[in-house]
Parts: sequence; structure tokens; C-alpha cells
Amino acid sequence: MTITAVDLHYAERPEPRALTPITPAVTLQAMATAVPGYTLRQEDVVRRVKHLFADRRLDIDRLLPAFDNAGILTRRSCMPIDWYLTPSDWKTRNQLFVDNAVDLLEEAALDCLAQTGLGPESIDGLVTVSTTGVATPSLDAHLMNRMAFRSDLQRLPIFGLGCAGGVIGLSRAAAMARATPGAKILCLVVELCALTFRANDRSKSNVIATALFGDGAAAVLLEATGPDAPAPTEAVSGTGVPDSARLAQGPRLTAGGEFTWPASLDVMGWTVENDGLGVLFSRDIPALVRERLGSALDGFLSEQGFGRDDIDGYICHPGGAKVIAALEEVFGLEDGALTDARAVLRDFGNMSAVTVLFVLERMRAAGLRGRYVMTALGPGFTAGFQILEA
Repeated sequence: MTITAVDLHYAERPEPRALTPITPAVTLQAMATAVPGYTLRQEDVVRRVKHLFADRRLDIDRLLPAFDNAGILTRRSCMPIDWYLTPSDWKTRNQLFVDNAVDLLEEAALDCLAQTGLGPESIDGLVTVSTTGVATPSLDAHLMNRMAFRSDLQRLPIFGLGCAGGVIGLSRAAAMARATPGAKILCLVVELCALTFRANDRSKSNVIATALFGDGAAAVLLEATGPDAPAPTEAVSGTGVPDSARLAQGPRLTAGGEFTWPASLDVMGWTVENDGLGVLFSRDIPALVRERLGSALDGFLSEQGFGRDDIDGYICHPGGAKVIAALEEVFGLEDGALTDARAVLRDFGNMSAVTVLFVLERMRAAGLRGRYVMTALGPGFTAGFQILEA
């Protein structure tokens, strides 16, 4: 689809407001990632897809290049690969989501807290982000029955942000921390995208999703410590970076923001089907990135008193190889410049909201220096932005 100018009574962007210092400073104290135990190799996925879709209802040979062009070698899954060959109902899928999501959240949370020597009882707020399943009581409530969090813990479960959830969820967690200096806020993100594959769905979107989706989780600990953060301490990196990496506290999270385009509900999202969640992808996403993201980014930066020349780098959600190429073009980077985003996509696939946090972890291990924009695109159609300063 192509977004056109329509009158939906969306407010025009106001003139940049007078800037006030963003205090107290919110510092990233620790972070960790977690992945399930099954590894899906792209070549094995292709072989099974060819067998599963070998009928006249779908010209699978025409779609197979998407697997080679995805830029993915391996992904992680909470279920073995042959599980996906047999149709299953919504109830079964969602129970698998809840069980495995809580397991991964617990692993990521414990690893994150271990880096600081803190226990769950030290956490004051919990932000939990996911869009690939439904849980009521929410995932954070399930986690509270596993870990010794305090009963007065402030909880904020967030659903529906899709791939933008890692950035926007982190911004919400930073706002909670900033509102209560000294409070320790744990942001947890989990997505089990592979579980959404539906063997009976012969749509092109389902096949493309099969070439991209993987499972994973991440945990980030934030604390507002005042305008001048304390001296950094070392912490051990989590999954996806070398075990030898020693990381300083940081970076600091300053301004966050988002931009939602009108008349764009059909760009990205889920449809609810009897046998699970059906993926909704527009073929125009890379074109929309090229046409629309730059102006949204410039507007966000202008509100903070910055221009692109003030930005030292970008921490991006790698939705797919074509999207990464579009992002590099928008940011004025050389082809292939977003090396960490490409590496995460190659090794873990598209884990929706979680993926950008894997990229952040990898870049943090390499040593962030300067001012960065963290960004991701999700249903709405929405761009999330978060400035980090290291």
C-alpha cells in the first residue's frame, strides 16, 4: 500500500517547544538476552517449506528466493522444527506462548540482575512487552510467581506495539524511572514469533514470515540517579556477545518519542484466525521507510534541539535485509554500514520487539561512544525513537 495525505484530523506537528533539561538522568545499569534451545537453520526451513507447500495453491518456487535474500542463517525457536509441520489450534499455541515466554523472561531477568548483584526484591517497577501471544493474568504476574519480586511492585504490561515495542517499551520504562529517582525499573521484552507460523496458511505473508521470524527475550535494568550519574561499574554481557566482554554502566537514556502515520493500519500487524495469529505485512514497508521515516526522525530530533549532524550512530531494529538497506539510505549511511543490525538478523532472525535490544547489547559490548538514536517500526504504522548518550 501507499500512504496518501488524508484528512483524519491528526494534529499538525507544533513548533519545537522550549527545551528543559531531562533530569534526573536515567542510566542503563545492566542488560541480558535469552533464546530458547532449538536452532532453526535456514536451509532446513527451506527444505520443509518446499515439502509442506508443494501443491498448486501456492507457487512456492517463486517465493523461495525470499529465504536466500533474508540475510538469515540461523534462528532460535521454542519448539523443534518438525512441530511446525502439523496444524495446531489457537488454544494450544497460546499456552505454548505463555509457558515458554515466562521461561525466557525469567532467564533474561535473572541474568540481568546477577550482573548487578541485586535480587528481585530490589526491583520497584516492571515493564513487560510482548505482542505474539495473549496472557491474562499478564506475563509479569506469572513471573512474580516464579521470582521473589515484592508484592508492591509497579507493573506495566504492554501489548500490541509489535516490532516497535523494544524501543517504545524502553522509553516507557525510562519515564517510570525518571518519575521516581532511585527506583529500579526492569524492562522485559519477549517475542515468540516462530509460534505464529500456521501450516494451513498458504498466503505470501505467511511464507515471508517463515523466512524471517525467530524467538527471543531481553531484560534491561534502568535507574534514575540524578543529573550526574555515579561512576560506572563493570557488568558481564548476556547472550549474543562474547563472554569475555566487560561492560560499563550506561548509556544514559534521554528523550524518547514516536510517530504514527494516519491511514496505515494495514501496513503491519496480526489478524486473529481460528488457528492462531495471521501475519500482516505490506510489500511497501521498505518504500515507506524511504519515503516517510526521514521526516519523522527530523521532527523528533528538532524537538530535542538536535539535527542529524548531532547523531553519532543508529541502533536499529533489523526487520529484514530490504528494511536495513532502506534504513541505511534514509540515515545517509554507506550500504552495509549497519553491521550490528545485519549480524543480529543473520544469527537470530527477526524477533520482533526483542531484536533491537540484541543490537543494543552487541553495540554496547563493542563500546558505545557518543549520541545514538535507537529506532524501530511497528504496527500503527508507528516509528519509535529513543536517544541514548554514552
